[in-house]
Amino acid sequence: MNLRFDPDKMLAVIREWVLVESPTYHRDGVNRMMDLAEKEMADLGAQVERIPGQEGFGDTVIGRLPGEHRGPGILILSHLDTVHPVGTLDSILPYRRQGDRVYGPGTYDMKGGAYMACYALRQIFAAGVGLHLPVTFMFIPDEEVGSPTTRERIEAEAGQNKYVLVTEPAKDGKLVTGRYAFARFTLIAEGKPSHAGSTLSKGRSAIREMAQQILRIEEMTDEEKGYTLSVGVISGGTFVNTVPIHCKAQVLAVMQTRGLFDELRERMLNLGPFNPEVKFMVKPGPVRPMFEPDEKVIELYETAEKIAREIGFVPGHGTFGGGSDGNFTGAMGVPTLDGLGVCGEGAHTHDEYMLYSSLEPRARLMAGLLKTLT
Repeated sequence: MNLRFDPDKMLAVIREWVLVESPTYHRDGVNRMMDLAEKEMADLGAQVERIPGQEGFGDTVIGRLPGEHRGPGILILSHLDTVHPVGTLDSILPYRRQGDRVYGPGTYDMKGGAYMACYALRQIFAAGVGLHLPVTFMFIPDEEVGSPTTRERIEAEAGQNKYVLVTEPAKDGKLVTGRYAFARFTLIAEGKPSHAGSTLSKGRSAIREMAQQILRIEEMTDEEKGYTLSVGVISGGTFVNTVPIHCKAQVLAVMQTRGLFDELRERMLNLGPFNPEVKFMVKPGPVRPMFEPDEKVIELYETAEKIAREIGFVPGHGTFGGGSDGNFTGAMGVPTLDGLGVCGEGAHTHDEYMLYSSLEPRARLMAGLLKTLT
């Protein structure tokens, strides 16, 4: 299949997408990204469905394209939300290209990969070639917070397809054939108010309780055993001269086996307060189940590796941390190949970048899969 790929044209659209700041909780920004995805799907001739967002999150866009054969096809999963707050572009992470590196919020995770998949299909159609299997694109608005409002729909779409391809970024160039389990928890502490200057001893600080809990929880980490816990968000208090009566924090737990998932969940939910005069609660949040590779996943990888070798590279594969919507589909037993996006580094940091040199080979790999899978 002699397709033509222009990485400069790819990069021009990726730049347009990156310049739309779309942190998960900024619904308007996420929906501006969904506008771009909807237009892209319409331009490709897809039957487009736009599902209104729930619980304050953005919309979901689904584009369906027919193939030569009816029935289960290929689901391409991408998310268009990022972790970077509005204003990041104008301050600590401006869009820029420095040699092979293209910096910007979402270049690597994962607007680069999301558009790259669209471009791959565009080039297939430009060459006058059809699809063996129907292809469904699904653009998710809330992946960075665990896909709480879209998991059910993701699983429903995956259940109607034969393969799932996820455009999350590559891990050191490797494809992802498995992912660890993830669980989120919300910690809530409620103390007793008092004036922090004149009657401090009469109060019971929710922040003090939370500080002790955070140390205890993070010290539960046991990387040798295969799990980590970290607190990434905390809020509490009103005025510095008032003993804080409310404090809330969010915990991310990562487990490398199914057994550890149940063990850690039980430990978290049974945590009690250090100070008996302070109320302390642990509420379970979104979960990403363990995605373990089976024979069908390995066969799917081997197909990808064969295509990649013809292009001129060997991707390799493995099981990694860093959750994705592929956790859901892989856990269902639907053959899932993740990490098909661009190469780069710095996801969720102020140094996030993708590699320009990865655009063409990764797009060719995606196109090869779309034409090869039957």
